Amino acid sequence: MASMASAVQLASLRRAARYNVLATAGLAMVAIFVVCALFAPWLAPQDPSHIDLPQRLMGPSASHWFGTDELGRDILSRIIYGARISMLVGSCVVATSLTLGLIFGSIAGYYGGITDRLLNVVVMNAFMSFPGILLAIAFVAFLGPGIFNLIFALSLGGWVGYARLVRGQVLVVREREFVEAARALGASDARIIVRHILPNIIQPVIVQAAIGMAGAILAEATMSFLGLGVPPPTASWGSMLNDARSHLFDSPHLVLFPAAAVMLAVLSFNFIGDGLRDYLDPRARIEVGL
Repeated sequence: MASMASAVQLASLRRAARYNVLATAGLAMVAIFVVCALFAPWLAPQDPSHIDLPQRLMGPSASHWFGTDELGRDILSRIIYGARISMLVGSCVVATSLTLGLIFGSIAGYYGGITDRLLNVVVMNAFMSFPGILLAIAFVAFLGPGIFNLIFALSLGGWVGYARLVRGQVLVVREREFVEAARALGASDARIIVRHILPNIIQPVIVQAAIGMAGAILAEATMSFLGLGVPPPTASWGSMLNDARSHLFDSPHLVLFPAAAVMLAVLSFNFIGDGLRDYLDPRARIEVGL
C-alpha cells in the first residue's frame, strides 16, 4: 500500500511538472545555485579573491568566461562563491522568520483576546510601521556589517508577514470539530497547536516561505550593494554590483553577470512559490487534473 501511494504521488508530481513548466525551470535553477553554493571550491575555476592587476577589466574569454573585475578577479568564480552567501542568508532569514512567525502567530490566533490584541495590534503593527529594509539598514549600521548581523537584521522585520498569515489561518482552524474534539479529550494547548492546527495550515505558509526566499536574496543583495553585507573580500552578488558601478559603460559585463545571477535566483523562487500554490491547492489540482 505504501509503495502504491508513493507511486501515485510520484505520478502526480510528474504531471504537475509537465503542467507548470516555469516551476520546474525554477526548481532546476535553484538546484544549480545550491550545487554552486555547496561545491564552490571545486566548481570555481580560480580563487575568487586572487588579484591579477594586469588582467583587470578583461571581457569574457576562454580563460575567464565571465571576464574579470577592476582588480583582475575572475567574475565567474566570484558569482559561484556569491551563491553561498545568497543561499545561506536567504535560508537562514526564512527559517528564523518562519519560526518566529509560527510561534507568535499561533499564540495570537489560538488564544485571541488580550493576547491577540497585544501581539497583533501592538507588536506586529509596530514592526510593520517601519519598512523592513530600513530597519535592517539601521540595525546593521549600528552593529556593523557581518553575516550574522545581516541575518538577524533581515529576520527582525521579516517574521511579521509570516505571523500575520499564521494568525489568520489559526483563527479559522481553531474552531473546527477536530480541534474541539482534541480539547475535549484533554489535550494540552501546545499539543493541539503542534499536532492538530499547524499541520492543517502549513500549506500557505510553505508557499509564503518559498516566495520569502526570493525577497531575502534580494534584500541581501541590496544590503551588500550598500556596503552593509558581508565584508570584503568575501564574494557577494550585491557587493559585485556595487564595485561595478563606476564601470557600467566601459565594462558592462561587470554588472551584467551578477545582476543576472540575482534576477535568476529571485525569479526561480517566485516560480517555485507559484507552482507550490497551484499544487497544494486542491481546487486548482482538480481543475487541471493533477
